[in-house]
Formats: sequence, C-alpha cells, structure tokens
Amino acid sequence: MLPAGPGASGWGVGRTGGLEALAQRTQIGPAVVTAQAQELQKDQRRQKRVSRRRMPVMGCDVEETTEGVQRETPKLQPVIEGSGPLVVMVHGFPESWYSWRHQLGALARAGYRVVAPDQRGYGRTEAPESIDSYSILHLVGDLVGLCDALGERHAVVVGHDWGSMVAWTAAQLRPDRFRAVVGMSVPFLPRLPVRPTDMMKAMFGDRFFYILYFQEPGKAEAELDGDARTFLRAMLYTASGSVPDDHYRNLDIPKTAGFMDQMIVPDALPAWLSEEDLDVYVGEFERTGFRGGLNWYRNFDRNWELTAAFADRRITVPALFVGGLRDAVVTGPELAEPSPTVQVMPSFCDDFRGSALLEGVGHWNQQEAPEETNAALLDFLSGLDDPSQAE
Repeated sequence: MLPAGPGASGWGVGRTGGLEALAQRTQIGPAVVTAQAQELQKDQRRQKRVSRRRMPVMGCDVEETTEGVQRETPKLQPVIEGSGPLVVMVHGFPESWYSWRHQLGALARAGYRVVAPDQRGYGRTEAPESIDSYSILHLVGDLVGLCDALGERHAVVVGHDWGSMVAWTAAQLRPDRFRAVVGMSVPFLPRLPVRPTDMMKAMFGDRFFYILYFQEPGKAEAELDGDARTFLRAMLYTASGSVPDDHYRNLDIPKTAGFMDQMIVPDALPAWLSEEDLDVYVGEFERTGFRGGLNWYRNFDRNWELTAAFADRRITVPALFVGGLRDAVVTGPELAEPSPTVQVMPSFCDDFRGSALLEGVGHWNQQEAPEETNAALLDFLSGLDDPSQAE
C-alpha cells in the first residue's frame, strides 16, 4: 500500500528435467526461478483453491546446481499462463501473485505469456534475512533474472502498489529489457530532493504515518503477525472503494498509535473479495509473517541513496497509469480528484499513453474492477510495437 493460449504448460518454462543455466547474472545480481511443488502439495487446501481457478503452480524446470549463487539471492516462485509476448505482473503489499488472478487468464486468452511471481520476501519466494537485501535494485534485478530464466529478452512490466514502484524503476533503469510499463495505484515519481523519511517526518509531525511506523524492525511484525486474518480483512476493506463516505478511516491519529488503529474491520467482506480469496492471503502470511514485505519499506532511504545517479532519468518506454478514484494514493485523502502527482506524471514520460481512472474503485483496482482493469491493459498492450522488432 502507498501515498496466449490457456492450454499452454502451466509454467511455460520448457522441457521436463531441468533447464541449462537458468541463474543468469545481471548487473544487479542473479535471480533463480524454482518450483516448490512438494511444498504446495503439502498445503492441499491452498492447492485446491489455486487449481479451481486454473492457476497452476506446478512443474517448473530449473537448474539444479546453484554453486556460486549468492546466499541471499531468493528463488522466485511465479505463476505462468499462456504463450506469446511476455507480460510480468508485480504485486504490492500485503499481497501475492494471487492479486492477479483475474488478469492471468484474460491476458493469456488474448495471446500473451503472463507471469505473476511472488516477489522477494512473499509467499513461496525466498525471504533473505538482511533488510539491505530488499532494495529497489535487488527487486529490479529479480525481474531481469526472471526474464532471463524464462528465455525472454523483452517484457512488458505491470505493477500494483509497491509493485508499481518496482515496475516504474525497472522501465526507468532497464528500458532495454522492459519495453513498456503499466503502473497501478502508485504513479511515477522522480527521485525526491530530500531523504524520504525526513520529508515524511516533516509532513506528519506528531501524527501517525504507516511508512514511518514500519521503519523499526519487529514493531509492525509484532502487531500484524499476531492476527494476520483480522489485519488482512481490515486492510483489504479499508483501502478499497467499498467503504461508505461516512465510514472512511480516521487518518488523524497520534504517532504513538498502531497500524490497526486506523483500520476498519468489516462485518462482511465486499462483493469483490470472497472468504475463499481471503483464505489464500491469510494462509500465506500466517506461514511467512509480514517481515519480507515490511523490509521493502525499510529501504526507502537506501533506495534514495542508491538511485542518486539516475535522478534525472525519464521513463522512455510507452507507459500507462491505472488507478481508482476512491484510492487516497491516487486522489489524496479528500477522494476528490487526481492528485498533483498523478496530474504531472505525463511530464516525466516520453511516451505516456494515458491514465485509466476508475470511478468508485479504491486501491485494489485489479481485484475490485477486473473487467475495467483488463480492458485498459489489453487496449494498451494492443497498441505496442511487435516485441520481435525491439532493440
């Protein structure tokens, strides 16, 4: 949270028995794709839900030898569907590949190879211990390594929430690999002139701000890990467009408060989120905890330091923004109109194709409004050049 044919192989990685040299080293670091079928088989309830939705998470071919791979390089766990030009879909917090359940099949049927990984620190992907291992360069490097492992030179990268920041940065730093970008909920923002947490402290003073609350290791984990179901139920509802105008959360609370103090726990889930959907998220976070995702937030200042050399780099590839008009990240807390950040975003892009702003939709647009989100994605993808002609 932040201000191709369906008959193809489920993983789409290749022949049975192991690929050669999957762990390709990038300029940032290697990323290795791996199947963890045995773990998924142990979790029968989750596997049944996944298979009912025809989201196979089985049978990836991987390099069996990992000598020389850095110890804290995670093995990525993706879900893959379809065949055709590659589209990589990158989730945010607190989510997983499952956030793209409505997009995988739709894009695959339209002729694309769609890949939705659990990102570093989430779900079935490994979670390094070191906080420093969750920098934006690590996260972009994971996507480059994923594309290498899939034998793909070019991809369209689509991100939501924190995944948008990864997607924007991937397109900004590696336009040679990511030929187009879609950001959802979080617009592109150039590097700030001041350290991010210093700016946040100046803006919020004695008031609570969740990113500052997340900075201290262990503090947020102690609150959120204790009752993952209640937290996820509240988080997914509170940031959605389903909250009535007269029931919007109180943002003016002291900085001594906890995260749940600004959340609303609904009696019933909104129509776009079933109890079965919630069970998928809960099952993963009860197993892993929230540390991996929280460590992304603990790299805000480090990311700022690491990207100083790229401060003036623009988005040069085709770009699209998708967001909900009941998302405070898109509109500001008044939920009135697109924020100044959204309005000026095109000025930082050389080929901005537009903003799809969805009425009545909150932060989780690809889940709350899948048909509208898919229509915007497919329209954008259909207007791109043939990837085989990309340099």
